[in-house]
Amino acid sequence: MRKKIVAGNWKMNGSNELINTLLPQLAEVAETLSAEVLVCPPAPYLVSAKAHAGSSVLIGAQNCHDQPSGAYTGEISVGMLQELSVGYVLIGHSERRALFGETDAQVAAKVVAAVQADLIAVLCVGETLEERESGRTLDVVLSQVAAVTKVLSVTNWSNLVIAYEPVWAIGTGKTATSEQAQAVHAAIRAALAEQSADAAAQMPILYGGSVKADNASELFAQPDIDGALVGGASLDAKEFISICQQAG
Repeated sequence: MRKKIVAGNWKMNGSNELINTLLPQLAEVAETLSAEVLVCPPAPYLVSAKAHAGSSVLIGAQNCHDQPSGAYTGEISVGMLQELSVGYVLIGHSERRALFGETDAQVAAKVVAAVQADLIAVLCVGETLEERESGRTLDVVLSQVAAVTKVLSVTNWSNLVIAYEPVWAIGTGKTATSEQAQAVHAAIRAALAEQSADAAAQMPILYGGSVKADNASELFAQPDIDGALVGGASLDAKEFISICQQAG
């Protein structure tokens, strides 16, 4: 059975106060759940988040560089994340692709670097509204997935999680219907199965895009949706805890 994961992406939000109040509450609840709970705060808060999350909440970074060191001002290496005992890292979020120009090749290089460092890479994929309306959703999403799987051995897929986030549903209040999300998740899994049916069956595929307490249950009921990557709602303790509880 695939593991369920609920991940909170704080983006460029957060504070010491939020860490001090939200994470202990979340940790207490996470101890009672079978689903894994992951929180990805901004880099300056990683150490503090680790200290307040206990052993029941996983802490991840929002980005990494593909090079081990060098003249890359402002960047974070996978080795640094290892030293902080941060086990997860988001890679290729649509905001990184759109605002910072990350290409499929750069995203793939980051995933390889993270996996080689024994981190779990959460690969974010998704289409824009224009791409969906022109009927290109699967072409775009499966191309983003293939950019990684063509350079990442199947033997390393155990260190990979995929998060499907339709760009048009991120922070807009719009959410893909559970049927729309399930269709894309099923297509991703089918594409993975062309390389390894067993590995595809074990791959956690999360849905993201305005996930809230009032739509999480319907999404989680879909056979190929294995959890969520939550944005704004992960900053609200009550809301995020409710989403986690619905994952089981």
